[in-house]
Amino acid sequence: MSQPSEPTAKSPSVTLRFMAAPTDVLLAGAPGISGGRVLEWIDKAAYACAVQWSGTYCVTAYVGHIHFTRPIPSGHIVEVRSRIAMTGRSSMHIVNEVFSADPRDGVFTRACDCLVIFVAKDTATGKTQAVPEFVPETDEERRVLDAALSRIDLRKAIETEMEQQTYHGPSEAPRLIHRFLAKPTDINWGGKVHGGTAMEWIDEAGAACTMEWSGEHTVAVYAGGIRFYRPIAIGDLIEVDARMMRTDARSMQMSVHVRSGNPRGGRENLLTGIHATVTYLAMDTDGNALPARQFTPRTTEDVRLAEHAQKLRELRSEYAPMPLVPQSTPLHID
Repeated sequence: MSQPSEPTAKSPSVTLRFMAAPTDVLLAGAPGISGGRVLEWIDKAAYACAVQWSGTYCVTAYVGHIHFTRPIPSGHIVEVRSRIAMTGRSSMHIVNEVFSADPRDGVFTRACDCLVIFVAKDTATGKTQAVPEFVPETDEERRVLDAALSRIDLRKAIETEMEQQTYHGPSEAPRLIHRFLAKPTDINWGGKVHGGTAMEWIDEAGAACTMEWSGEHTVAVYAGGIRFYRPIAIGDLIEVDARMMRTDARSMQMSVHVRSGNPRGGRENLLTGIHATVTYLAMDTDGNALPARQFTPRTTEDVRLAEHAQKLRELRSEYAPMPLVPQSTPLHID
């Protein structure tokens, strides 16, 4: 009689590959895949990494410090590498690197990287569930742990700053609101809307608002933090509210709220489930950044939110967290 096999050790990393398709481009003539689609791929890879490590259903809690360093052309092979940086009682901090390569030459170069935090859940009770502790064993794993730890105080400072803001007063800011129902195709294995799907909604609304304002094609170049507060269910009425906070010489800083609720309850009863701050640039046909059309805040709330956007920049400069990943040399397809 055969003996039961010993459980295999859990792997702290996952690599997923995708082919960037023409349908992944947000707008005809765009230089690359939409930032929202890249965020969706990141969420899928990070989710797989979190579930593999925890052995249970997980939900996205935070996505932060996303730098889109270059566009990913349609037709490229995209590789998302996700690995555990650190664990809490029920949380997993996951570092994600996105590379792409023209399949004709097979040379992968980095397109962006970010940190995603997932929380493990008991599917029966919906309560948080303890996860196995991740203990770094190599110098690189210890360096990544230190980089993740260096971001904790910054996140807390930004959350404190964001909690002081309101978004319902008189405003002249460029603004765009999308409303629609959450479809069955939007949900994940836990029956709630994919974090990656919601991030696509955020980018679509932010891009549409900045394109309407600037009259140019715009792309997301940085997301300072996407915070997930509550899940979204099938059939919920979704409201994606993109509002400009500040313009600088070339950039447009947006605040995007995703609200949801039972459509029978009316728009006024929708609750905020996700909040993001995203920076966009207007681009010419050659991919060069254009000067931003300037927005001058005049109402009390618009002035305060412009100051808030500047404060967020100052906090990131003040805390200066360690880089999650070192600069890498190009890699070839194996």
